Amino acid sequence: MNATLENVLAAHRATAQTIIKNLKKRGMDGAYCATSAEAVELVRSWMHEGDSVTWGGSETFKETGMKAALEDAGCYAMLDRATATTPDEQRAMWRDRTCADWFFMSANALTVDGELVNIDGNSDRLSLLLHGPAHVVVLVGMNKIVADVEAGFKRIRTISCPPNAARLHANTPCELTGVCSECHAKNCMCCQMVVTRHSRHEGRIRVVLIGEDLGY
Repeated sequence: MNATLENVLAAHRATAQTIIKNLKKRGMDGAYCATSAEAVELVRSWMHEGDSVTWGGSETFKETGMKAALEDAGCYAMLDRATATTPDEQRAMWRDRTCADWFFMSANALTVDGELVNIDGNSDRLSLLLHGPAHVVVLVGMNKIVADVEAGFKRIRTISCPPNAARLHANTPCELTGVCSECHAKNCMCCQMVVTRHSRHEGRIRVVLIGEDLGY
């Protein structure tokens, strides 16, 4: 390992420990893993055979190998909203997902002071963060760490939304121009802008910081 990378990883560890302490005072748990593989192993150590699992639209959930590991384990009830196609199936799936044992997501940004900063369009992801599933695991690459809430929303508008809009073919201004225009487009991705500054249910939200660049 070269000296530059060693220094970056050392900084990641130090920053993560500061964030973990700040998450604790906000009623959330935190952990740091140097690699995605370590994160998968850690999270699976918290889970039990037969637990129900669902997730939001998270590239990080896939990039880390977490989704594949849980599917391949064959011992969890995987609640995939994409499998529900009719209105009745979608309604039943929503009820099941709301009561899931584990909900996986990432964050659009995480402040050094331990605040989760997120935007959402349909609000499926954020609704399950805020209420419902027994446990929420937030997988966060160190590329998403920001100084404060204002920097978090700036990151979302300039770094997160344009590539996400391209991925989803949203046909929003941020996809077409690469720049946020604070639009009211039909497929606007910023319908909800939410800061999670505290959790009343201590330990329900577990933030796993990973020493890699992950997601958007």
